[in-house]
Amino acid sequence: MKQEADYRAQLEQLSLEDKATLLTGANFWNTARVPGVNEILLSDGPSGIRKQTEGGDALGLTGSVETIAFPCLALIASTFDKDLLRKYGEYLGQIAKAEKVNVLLGPGMNIKRSPLAGRNFEYFSEDPFLTAELAIQYIKGVESQGIGTSPKHFAANNRENERFTSSSNIQPRSLHEIYLSAFKRVVEEAQPATIMNSYNKVNHVLVAENNYLLTDLLRNQWNFDGVVVSDWGAVKDRVASVRAGLDLEMPGQPDYSIPQVVEAVRSGKLDEALVDRSVLRLLKLIDRYTLEGEMPNYNKDNYHEFARSIAAQSIVLLQNEDKILPLKDNSSKAVIGAFAKHPRYQAGGSSKVNAYKVVTPFDALEAVYGDFAYADGYEFENLDANQKLIDEAVEAAKGKDEVILFAGFPENIESEGFDKTSIDLPDNQITLIQAVAEVNPNVVVVL
Repeated sequence: MKQEADYRAQLEQLSLEDKATLLTGANFWNTARVPGVNEILLSDGPSGIRKQTEGGDALGLTGSVETIAFPCLALIASTFDKDLLRKYGEYLGQIAKAEKVNVLLGPGMNIKRSPLAGRNFEYFSEDPFLTAELAIQYIKGVESQGIGTSPKHFAANNRENERFTSSSNIQPRSLHEIYLSAFKRVVEEAQPATIMNSYNKVNHVLVAENNYLLTDLLRNQWNFDGVVVSDWGAVKDRVASVRAGLDLEMPGQPDYSIPQVVEAVRSGKLDEALVDRSVLRLLKLIDRYTLEGEMPNYNKDNYHEFARSIAAQSIVLLQNEDKILPLKDNSSKAVIGAFAKHPRYQAGGSSKVNAYKVVTPFDALEAVYGDFAYADGYEFENLDANQKLIDEAVEAAKGKDEVILFAGFPENIESEGFDKTSIDLPDNQITLIQAVAEVNPNVVVVL
């Protein structure tokens, strides 16, 4: 086990260029390699490992390895089960290790301040206490497997529209009690390997350059001893961000950031001690989370079954009028809704996993109950009501003992990168539900 003196001795062996190199990623996912220092791999994965495959696109948004798609954090949070979150984290850590991922970029911890926020599915809750309780267990579970975590997005990044330019202007009490308290508890009780900063400004200061948040608060008051890593593309001024306490810029911009830092130090604009401060943190991170030897394989079917069990425990029953649930074995049934055959179990963006296995609701219902009537009822791309599809659904529902109707937001309504404009279901689905309910009172709507 290396001591502080060992890391400082290692630091002294590095040139200024080497140190500046370590502060920016080598590419989209890896830290830089310099003499005597290994590289490590960071990967998306709040709800499953989204490790990019070789030959994937340069932006890293497609071409990920096939792995287990776990329920999103918004769903699993509805269990209120800390033990389950701990086990969930352990499973994520085991898969990350098998895939040779050193740091998992999660969990998402932003507070849900509006139901319209486009990334709510990635976050635990509107409540800071619940967010902290569950995030702590997630982090402890992942890190127990020797894999680093990166709680995100620090801080007050609660919208998607204009997230790169907007300023979250918040009074001190609200900032600390609502937006920062979960991060504070995570740091104090779980000490994650890294924390990811957000794109936005807080009180008109870009978070990537916010000395109060990244150093005064995170380091000096909360005693965070890990690495602050930028969200991908969040750094605008590398010198200002180093000065504020942002250690690792991702993705790498070596041709731009390295000479900028070197020149700033040599011209006296940036104290080299601040560069050393960040490099020391990175040396410790890389040493602690380097994986050695052969990585274990994992039985994907077993992990898929665990994901299924989490989903089952996460279901929320909103109402059950006339005790229509549970479904009856020998009743006649109609299954309606395109989501039954094409389920939307995750949303778009950096959390989207290339699922190893998907059991559709249609297939699962067919395996249990045998034959039943089916109709699509609506389209995903065209959100206007399609009368032909609605008529087919109405005919399928007529005379059936039970109707199971699947509805929800398609990806063009809910995803990372933009906020919703309404919390209503698309018009075509609302019209469908009303039409089916007119001919059959025994309708179960699954969202």
